[in-house]
Amino acid sequence: MVLPDRLRVAGDWFIDPAGRVSILRGVNLGGDTKVPYTPNGATYIPTDFSDHRDVSFIGRPFPLAEAGEHLDRLEAWGFNVLRLLTTWEAVEHGGPGIMDAAYLDYYKKICELAGEHGMYIMVDFHEDVWSRMTGGDGAPCWLFEKVGIDYTRLSKADAALVMQHAYDFTDPRPHQPERYPMMCWGQNERYLGNALMWTLFFGGTDFAPGLEIDGQNVQEYLQGHYFACQRAIGERVKDLPNVLGFDSLNEPRNGWIGQAMDDRHVKARKHDPAMPGIAWSPIDALHASHGHAIALPFLELRISKLGIVPVRDVVVNPDRISVWLEGKADPFQDAGAWKLNPDGSREILRNDFFQVVNGRRVNATRDYVMPFIHAAARNIQSINPGWAIFGEKDPKETVYDESFPEQGPPGFVNASHWYDNAISGTKHVRRVTLDVVAMRPAFGARGIQAMYTRQLARIKAASARVNNGSPTFIGEFGLIMDLDEGKAFKRWASGDHSPDVWKDHEWAFDLMFNAMDSLLLNGTLWNYTASNRNDLRMGDGWNQEDLSLYSIDQRDNPSDINSGGRALRAVVRPFARFVQGKPLAMRFNMRSGEFTLRFEADPAIAAPTVIFVPRFQYPAGFEIEAHGLTVLRDEVKQVVTATASAAGRHEIVITRKKGMK
Repeated sequence: MVLPDRLRVAGDWFIDPAGRVSILRGVNLGGDTKVPYTPNGATYIPTDFSDHRDVSFIGRPFPLAEAGEHLDRLEAWGFNVLRLLTTWEAVEHGGPGIMDAAYLDYYKKICELAGEHGMYIMVDFHEDVWSRMTGGDGAPCWLFEKVGIDYTRLSKADAALVMQHAYDFTDPRPHQPERYPMMCWGQNERYLGNALMWTLFFGGTDFAPGLEIDGQNVQEYLQGHYFACQRAIGERVKDLPNVLGFDSLNEPRNGWIGQAMDDRHVKARKHDPAMPGIAWSPIDALHASHGHAIALPFLELRISKLGIVPVRDVVVNPDRISVWLEGKADPFQDAGAWKLNPDGSREILRNDFFQVVNGRRVNATRDYVMPFIHAAARNIQSINPGWAIFGEKDPKETVYDESFPEQGPPGFVNASHWYDNAISGTKHVRRVTLDVVAMRPAFGARGIQAMYTRQLARIKAASARVNNGSPTFIGEFGLIMDLDEGKAFKRWASGDHSPDVWKDHEWAFDLMFNAMDSLLLNGTLWNYTASNRNDLRMGDGWNQEDLSLYSIDQRDNPSDINSGGRALRAVVRPFARFVQGKPLAMRFNMRSGEFTLRFEADPAIAAPTVIFVPRFQYPAGFEIEAHGLTVLRDEVKQVVTATASAAGRHEIVITRKKGMK
């Protein structure tokens, strides 16, 4: 297959060389790509990370020998874009400037193979709460030593919440809420290991001016190495037309930027709710990091209190372990934020240290994240000026404030993430839920779909304000698969392999896709993980998350390309890949099978509208109603093409052949 033609950013849309609007729908590939393949870095395997320089990510998202099977499946499901994960650690795990050339070759090959299957690539440098050593993934371990931190002490000193260290692997229970609560990894944003590194990465020049590494300020050093890794991949894939561009950085965190030194944030504020877990303030985290035990509030969701509230105190770092290497200074003490007294007590010298710089109140997105996105764009566009930069900011902030500064770099795409946080946090699908943005209930399918549409519309509206109009590409959206303690897995294991196993999942997925369709949004589902298992300990191989559309445990018929899929009735659905003009509306009724596309035709565009029509939805065939258009079918490629010879509004309606359910 010929690789897809390059796309360019033009206003709100992605445009192909013929001038057609392209709508991109795909998956994140994959959930286990956050951790090494050799040795297996899955978080359900204990480790002390001492082998961090000797790991390899070759084989993530899958070995090359298995690539054909997985890409064939993704192509059959109609996906035309992959948010292809990599990490800073995958490229530069060996040490400063030591790039893994074999991995770079492997990553390029995956991009090429995806192109041969008709898929575009967005290169996603993935990070979650900084690194594997701080409970997430992304940055290489050797950076801790560079800033003066002993990574081996982070968990012991309660400076990070890491599954491999918190989880009791001798306990037969897959979920251990008293040790490692469900979906708790995000709590690391307040722990020292994560907050300190993000503060230095984005704001080292302002907040740690005295911390230099190899003659550079810490911010310049950290960002410089990150950008070098971006360039290393960029140089490998620069000639591949199916590479759209690069994510600036997955889910960057603000660290302590904008937070008062003594702010524990134990009460909800407008558009800034309290979060479950230990209520760390910056001064608490810094004080404890020097080997001091502190009692702190612990917050949990209490329905009776209508929110997240303190429920008890916990003592952190009871063993009084310092995370600082011998002879290494605390950069924020040196900068005058606070001091540690000889008797072990602490003293805040500037409570607004992370809030005010040179007399000006700072904003993390405006003053640090957006300049970083501009720098990332310059970095990759120096290799290929046509590449898009998919911008993200702190995901917690995005829930309530979707906006970016109005001046973005050339080729800016809003790649914000969107989830139903009520489902993600409880692993349960409810027919009545709370709209956390509007703070009002949503009832039933109609109400919840309207809520989804409102939330996504806010993200799209934010895109419209950047560069007088930028595309929206929802970089992540998706659904927990192990709902209700893996109820679907238990039914499957008992012998029920019917699609109804995924009834709750399909109900929620359908509402999500209906909202995406109504707004004509691009996006990639989180996720497709080749190694996924129906095991509550394992899931996608990372922090007990399980959101994969595929699991080998569902693959009961290797001759069926769909075997292994989950909730496919809602996910494998028709959509317009290319539109000869301007798309106006798109919708699909999962139950009836009716698909409708309306568009304003431009006959000057010498290429047809292309609609993916999956056999999965229309196994006995389909009928097309398209007045004034020349329509062709390609059963092999599962597409319908429609060509307009005159300008004007057109409607295409595709229905299942009569008698189909």
